[in-house]
Order: sequence, then structure tokens, then C-alpha cells
Amino acid sequence: QVQLVESGGGLVQPGGSLRLSCAASGIIFSIRTMAWFRQAPGKQRELVAFITISSNTNYADSVKGRFTISRDNAKNTLYLQMNSLNPEDTAVYYCNGREGQFSWGQGTQVTVSS
Repeated sequence: QVQLVESGGGLVQPGGSLRLSCAASGIIFSIRTMAWFRQAPGKQRELVAFITISSNTNYADSVKGRFTISRDNAKNTLYLQMNSLNPEDTAVYYCNGREGQFSWGQGTQVTVSS
């Protein structure tokens, strides 16, 4: 049974930083391209970034240069370092496979507000 547990969200002021984590179980994490998605109120879920098994990365234009995705295969954990946050980054953040093929976790709320 696949389980994805996101953590690390919170309330942060504009310009601040957060680091999200996603602990994965029930999958062979090291052979999966993994991704972060987010869903803002009233909007569809969107892909934020993904990382391949060889640690090649790809980012949505809206976060390029501010967010960094990384992975620790030994810990079955995915990370998202988010810098220079702005109110448009407010959303629930989820991790999943690149295609969103696993059961979704509960996500972690990120709120950027002064």
C-alpha cells in the first residue's frame, strides 16, 4: 500500500522560505520520477516540479529559480526547498509520482501572507 506523507508547511511572510518533506512508503522510491504538485483555492492541481531517478529536475515557470526539488533515496524522502515565497504560492502542496499515479496524501498547507 502506497503512502505519501507531506510535512513542513506553515504560515510565512512574503520573501520567506520553507522546506517541505514527503515520506514515501509502499513503493520502490529510488526507481520513480517523483514530483511536487500544489492546489490553490478554487484552482486545479498543478505540477510544481519533478525529479528523475538520476536527479534531473524540471520546474514550472512560476517557481523556477526560487524552488529546489531534491530526493534522498536512502530515506525514501522527497524535498522541496521554497525561497522568495509570494502570496501566489499559497496552496496545499502534495507529492506523488510524475503522473500522479499513486494515492494522494493529505498534503501540507503553505500560506504566504503578511
